[in-house]
Amino acid sequence: MNPIALPIAELKPALAGLGKVINPKATLPVLHHVKVERTSDGWIALTGTDLDRFVTMRLEHPAEGPPMAVLVPYEQLLQLSKNCSKDERLLIETTPEGTVIRFALANNLGASKVKPFPVDQFPQVPRIKTESVPLPPSVRESLHQALECASTDETRYILNGAFIDASNPKAFNVVGTDGKHLYSANSFTLPIKLSVLIPTHKFLGWKEFNQDGEWQMKADNEHLQISSRRWRFITRQIQGKYPDWRVTVPNPADDKTHITLDPSKLETLIKLVQRIPCHDPDRYQTIGLEWRDGQFLLLGKDSDNEPWTRVPVPDIQGKGPEMSIFLSRRFLIKAFGYGMNAISLVDSMHPLRFHTKAKQMIVMPLRMDSGQPQTQQPKPVNIPAPRLHVPSPTPPQERKPMLNNPTPETPPASEGQKTQVEEAIDMTLLIRDKLNDGFNLLRDLSVKLKTINRDQKASAREMQSVRSTLRSIQGLKI
Repeated sequence: MNPIALPIAELKPALAGLGKVINPKATLPVLHHVKVERTSDGWIALTGTDLDRFVTMRLEHPAEGPPMAVLVPYEQLLQLSKNCSKDERLLIETTPEGTVIRFALANNLGASKVKPFPVDQFPQVPRIKTESVPLPPSVRESLHQALECASTDETRYILNGAFIDASNPKAFNVVGTDGKHLYSANSFTLPIKLSVLIPTHKFLGWKEFNQDGEWQMKADNEHLQISSRRWRFITRQIQGKYPDWRVTVPNPADDKTHITLDPSKLETLIKLVQRIPCHDPDRYQTIGLEWRDGQFLLLGKDSDNEPWTRVPVPDIQGKGPEMSIFLSRRFLIKAFGYGMNAISLVDSMHPLRFHTKAKQMIVMPLRMDSGQPQTQQPKPVNIPAPRLHVPSPTPPQERKPMLNNPTPETPPASEGQKTQVEEAIDMTLLIRDKLNDGFNLLRDLSVKLKTINRDQKASAREMQSVRSTLRSIQGLKI
């Protein structure tokens, strides 16, 4: 039987891609294997999985031989490929004694036996029967940017991905949010009828996959497939209803102050933002934006007790009332990196809107105790884990929450005095903080218990090894 030939030049990047989904700590032995198969048409493909995701890579050229499939340990292929040069190849051959991998050894062929494992135990790759939809480069770019803005919080799993919103057939949107900032792009349409929720995964951002030609997408109610010229990625969709993200976006008619930056200066501006002093680098990474006397200024300081350092930004156009607003510089750098050169502001407590023609990012500001940024330190707008709602004890006017949870109206209070409703809100915020502290303690306790359990198991294994050694020594006769 003709062996399956795996050129090292193609095998090494294939193993790098398969390693994005193969989990070395998986409890099922079959998940540590790569399925190597030759189809009836002669195409050779390698597949790896973690049960929820499947990655398949097809070699460049078909080969002669009957169809066959074998399971080979991923680590065995990885180790053999490391010891081979790019112009060599591995030969996978089935013999009466079992499967062996042959490789160049001086002027001969060496052999590495493969521990037998039934092919039928490998999880079945889902077959999606819908038509393929091409994803143009602009949509792919928007998809990557939305994934970068998606949440990583497991308690908000519905937000752990990019949402392709097909509710408006004339204007699709790619959306990603973590509750503190929201990204959306809408300069495209796709021939699909149902919205798609793509979970975040490192394979989608892998350079080799992104440079392998145009992407094609398939989706059904359960799975999603994105394929390139030689690669195929299949994953389960995130199930559930995505929040109504549109309620977060401020109405452009409410914008009062507008700042427009020179698009060609955004990279230089990112470097400037990174050099601005930061008094809380481990917490909020606060930076201020200020429009005053016809100048656009960046605000930062080295420590809490210092006054704000103001750095003017050249080559801008601005109009509207003067105001100052604070936010995390991570979001500012991200917006500039996405090419968003326009900033629209309502006031210091409403969300900021960074935008360009086809993209926008909504960012929640950091709240101030006072209108004097020189003496007051900004505080973050905290968002509780179970839902996307941004409470505000002292709203100057009606505000929009980050997602789909309207803020109750509060009657005006006399100057220097809080109403009973405001006091009640302060109490709920205090209770929330206490609950969050309790959840954090429970999480730390869980991690500590897992560590203790792991150490105990390791000690038990070592003790068992010592006992076995002692029994073997007792059995020796002198």
